[in-house]
Amino acid sequence: MSYRFIAQHQREYPVRVMCRVLGVSASGYYRWRQCPQSPRAQRNQQLLGQIQQVHHQSRQRYGSPKILHALRQQGIRCGRNRIMRLMRQAGLASKRSRGFKRTTQANPQHRYAPNQLHQHFVATQPNQVWLTDMTYVATQEGWLYVATVLDLYSRRIVGWAMAAQMTDDLTQQALQMALRQRKPQAYALLHHSDRGSQYTSDDYQRLLADHHINVSMSAAGNCYDNAPMESFFAQLKLEEVYHQPYPTRQAAISAIFAYMEGFYNTQRLHSALGYRSPVQFEADPFPPTFAYSPVH
Repeated sequence: MSYRFIAQHQREYPVRVMCRVLGVSASGYYRWRQCPQSPRAQRNQQLLGQIQQVHHQSRQRYGSPKILHALRQQGIRCGRNRIMRLMRQAGLASKRSRGFKRTTQANPQHRYAPNQLHQHFVATQPNQVWLTDMTYVATQEGWLYVATVLDLYSRRIVGWAMAAQMTDDLTQQALQMALRQRKPQAYALLHHSDRGSQYTSDDYQRLLADHHINVSMSAAGNCYDNAPMESFFAQLKLEEVYHQPYPTRQAAISAIFAYMEGFYNTQRLHSALGYRSPVQFEADPFPPTFAYSPVH
């Protein structure tokens, strides 16, 4: 039930508007106001309002595990089963995933680097391992291609570029952004990608060589060799792209930028990072109550 939330905000919004948005009847709300509630029911209504706030702030991206940790970070103590029950009663659920296709295509005339990562997705400091890949997003104007660079240590997106064409220049722009922002030490960074022609091209490989970056590539057709990068794209599609139509490429660019920089890097809670955002993890990687497990 959402009546407690309505009561708490009735000075800000019309009661009938909130009832319509939350899917409850106005008459039921007024009957609830006239009937006394037990202390436990009152606590449940208060907790539900807090759950709804976190769920709304995440734009329906969080399920019960992340809502639990978000509430605990606010000093609110409760159990996951209680959160699940209240969410189920209120009809709250996280957004669900759909599949997506790969974009990059290999060029048999290009040389490939060996796989130095070997699915060992562990980094002990920033700028030790970067993962990179491309995906595409549908708009009413046509496809928008998205290239990203992810720092394995914190799962932070450190470079990105978006354009209407899937070109070698697009991946280079994403890498150049990461280099400007992070300034990795020479010979200390491992760059891992698939064997797509955008990454095996002479220009891209020259850019890596000019910055003394070690190169690693996935085996042909093996998505597990770049699993954290694939996981990010799945989250991007699940939590942002699949839930709204984009009339133009620019609308998609604005929404994806807001997701990556305004939510994913700075706010999204990662189970692999002790339910903290990448920015929080880089600022304080090992709090006293958390043992780091980077492979989940």
